[in-house]
Amino acid sequence: MVKNAQVMEAEELQMYIDESKEAMEKAIDHLKKELAKITTGKANPRALDGILVDYYGAPTPLNQVANVGTADSRTLTIQPWEKTMLAPIEKSIFEANLGFTPQNDGELIRINIPMLTEDRRKELAKRAKALGEESKLGIRSGRRDAMDAIKKAVKDGYPEDSVKDRENEVQGLTNTYNSKVDDLVQAKEADIMKI
Repeated sequence: MVKNAQVMEAEELQMYIDESKEAMEKAIDHLKKELAKITTGKANPRALDGILVDYYGAPTPLNQVANVGTADSRTLTIQPWEKTMLAPIEKSIFEANLGFTPQNDGELIRINIPMLTEDRRKELAKRAKALGEESKLGIRSGRRDAMDAIKKAVKDGYPEDSVKDRENEVQGLTNTYNSKVDDLVQAKEADIMKI
């Protein structure tokens, strides 16, 4: 009977560790999306991800009311599916405060991506670093939840030697995901600082 309880406890602990890993993976995915929004002086349609447009009273993602593309390496184009959406799209871009000035020609909206100054590059690199730290908070939160579950299992009679293995597994996951965050941030910083 004790053996059976330990098997159930082991399965429950594995579930907590899997949930922790899932939380860490979500932190990485979120970081990737946020880093993609940071412009590096090149036109990237993903820089407009997250912009919501008032579509007949409902906030709707920009890419669901218009085709967002690139005309060249420094120009984004937004072709709405309905001409009446030009003004609401333009307004949403201004309100998003991304540092872009949309130009509406009555058919489509063009956004010229300005060259980045040295100060602006440093500012964006700091932003990338801050996003990395936010992701690490999410990773640490996942680690804490798993470690709390492990500590609870010890109080409920789970074997000490097995606990160390579980703690090491969780710490290994934490180190791996923190390393991924560092790699993503360093790559983005290098991209930002490249002239």
